[in-house]
This record gives sequence, C-alpha cells and structure tokens, in this order.
Amino acid sequence: MSYGVLQEYYFDHWTLAGSRSITGIIGTTSNGVMYLSMPFLFALFTKRWARHRRSAAICGALIACASFMLSALSKHVWHLVATQGVLAALGCALVYSPITLSLGEWFNTKNRICNRAVAYGICLSTKNIVGSVCPFIFRGLLDRYGFRVTVMVWAGITAGTGILAILMVQTPRSSVAAGVEGMTRGRKIPWQFLRHQTFWIYSIATLLQSAGYGIPQTYLSEYARNVSALSPTFSTLLLTLINIPGICSSTFFGFLSDNKYLRLSAPAVTAISAVSSAVAAFLFWGLAARGGIALLILFAITFGFFASGYSATWAGVMNDMEEDAAQRNEPLDSGVLYGLLNGARGIGYVAGGLVSVPLIKAGSNASMGRFGYGTTYGPLIIFTGLALAFGGCGLAFSPKWKKVLHLRWFSD
Repeated sequence: MSYGVLQEYYFDHWTLAGSRSITGIIGTTSNGVMYLSMPFLFALFTKRWARHRRSAAICGALIACASFMLSALSKHVWHLVATQGVLAALGCALVYSPITLSLGEWFNTKNRICNRAVAYGICLSTKNIVGSVCPFIFRGLLDRYGFRVTVMVWAGITAGTGILAILMVQTPRSSVAAGVEGMTRGRKIPWQFLRHQTFWIYSIATLLQSAGYGIPQTYLSEYARNVSALSPTFSTLLLTLINIPGICSSTFFGFLSDNKYLRLSAPAVTAISAVSSAVAAFLFWGLAARGGIALLILFAITFGFFASGYSATWAGVMNDMEEDAAQRNEPLDSGVLYGLLNGARGIGYVAGGLVSVPLIKAGSNASMGRFGYGTTYGPLIIFTGLALAFGGCGLAFSPKWKKVLHLRWFSD
C-alpha cells in the first residue's frame, strides 16, 4: 500500500547494482506473489490443517520480518526483488490466509448481526488505515536515516504487531474438529464449482481489475514528482489520499452486498467499483495538466474509494455461488473459493507490474501536450483505465443481469 514512497526513493537515491527501472515491479510482484500463493494456502488450511493456522501465521510474520532485514543488506537490485518482492510476500501470505479463513468462518451464519460481507469489508479497510499513515512514516525515516534503517524499523514493526494480533485470533472449534475428521476419513475438497461459468467470469474480472489497481500505487508518486514537479511531501500525500477513502469503501461495498432491504447483486456491486475507478483514471489522471494539482487530488480520492472496495465485493460473489451450489445440491468450500479469487488477483498484479515497465518505455519523453496522456506515463494511464473497466465485466456476462437490483422492503 505504501511502496510508491520506496519506489520514488530508489529512483532518486540509486546506489545498487543493476537497472533501477526494475524496482517498478517490486511492489506489484509482492502483491502478486502474496495472492498467487493464497489458493494453495487457503486449500491447505481450510479444514485439513485448521489446527495449525496460528502457528503458520506466526511463522509467516517471522519470515516477513527476516525478509525485510535481509533487504537492508541488498547490493544488487535483484536482492530487493527476491527479499521484498518474493520472500516477504510469502511471509505475509502465511499471515493473511489462515487468519482470513477463521474470519470467514466466524461470520458465516445468517443469524449474526454482522454478516460475512460486512466483516470482510471492515477488516479489509484496516489495510487502508495503515496505508494512510505509513507513507509519512516511510518518508520521515527515509529522509532522516536512509533506506537500510527504514526497512529494519519496518521489520521490527512487522514482527511485533503481527505476532501480537495473531495470538488474539481463535480458530473456530468446529473447523478444528472438521479438520481432524477430514484427515481421518480422507475427505477431499469439492471442486465442482470449477465447471460453472460464474466462477470463471469473476476470476477473469478480478484478474483484469488487479492488473490496473496496483499501478497508481506504484507510479503516482513518481508521476507527481517527474511530471507535475511537486514536492516529495505532496507526492507522499497523494498515496495517503488513495488509502484514506478505502477505509470507508471496503465497509461500504460489503454493506451493499449484505444489505437486506436494498440489495445490489454481485455483478452490479463489482461494476460500480470497477467502472467508477476507470472513469477516474481516464478523466482525472489522464487530463491532469503539467503542474496541475487539483485533478491529481481528485484522482487519488475517487480511485482510492472505488478501486479499494473491489475485493470487498467477493463476499457477495461467494454468496451467489453458494446459493447456486445449494440449488444444484453440490458442496462448496467458501475458503477455497476465496483463495482462488485471491489467486486471480495475484496473476493480475504480476501481469500489471510486468506490463508497466515496457509501457513506461513506450511513452514519449518529448512533450506532446499539457495532459497526462502526452507524457511518458500516457500508455500506462490508458492501460490502467482499460484494465479497471474490464474488472466490471461480470455485469455484462452475468446470467442474472435482468435482476441487477433487488428491492427487499422492511415487510420481508
């Protein structure tokens, strides 16, 4: 969520061997590796290894801590890619996967006051709280102590806060019991949902949206410095402005999926998030004039709100697929499904990071106008908008498009 600050620092204070343009893929690679590993981790911890969730999460926090400490010793750019982009991501995935499984199981009953979509939304919003504060923490540490001390401090924060939080999360007893029973009877994970169109539609939509979602977090700060000639403090502020709206948006989109009285279907909720963030990229980032500030601020706020809430719509997708599975009398493991959606997100992150480097090179270094489209970042802006827009394709292909809006009055 805050990698853009480090990316900007690498660009201005390059001391490592290798091409500094490669640092552009570290942030997206980190997200990609995290999400790509989740299908395997969710499948592993959903039932069979449920009793090992807490131990695995603690190991993940320690791996992430060690990875950041090792990155402080980097001499070549590939050292950063390996430590921050791959190893730390694997550690974070080991924290996220088992804890999120337990969250989904605690809030997976209809008689609870707060349903699963809202619970996911609230927890996902906390990443934006951290993402709103950390850019300034990183900026202050980088300016005062440099890169190596900064990542060492972050390593300590990762281990301390991570382990403390993990120890507070209980695995539901029913999951532990089911895991023991599954190992005894050799119970297998049901994969019937892979035969259905709905799963593939939302997986492709998630992949496309994620390809565009990680790019502004990596390049907007750099764009503000190199094109708009803004100060380091203001470029850091833009990253914070992306994250602050996400504090509310994840909960908001979760509420849209769970609201009992005015409920939007899953295709509609995902389309609202995807298309609105794409419009923000095309209108505000693309038309931001050189030296312009207002449009960049508008882009950061609108993109942060609508794009950040996209993953909170998955609970609605899972609800729809669970209903379809029940109608077909097929079993469905929601934990495995959630892990696979995260895997599609990881593929999108990696693809977006790999594509961003040649897109930057394809952009013209010569002035072609006053707007973002005429800068080196022009192709990147267009790709970002298109990828985000296609993230809403579930609405176009959904077999339930005629029932996009469901009204349920209080009398129900």
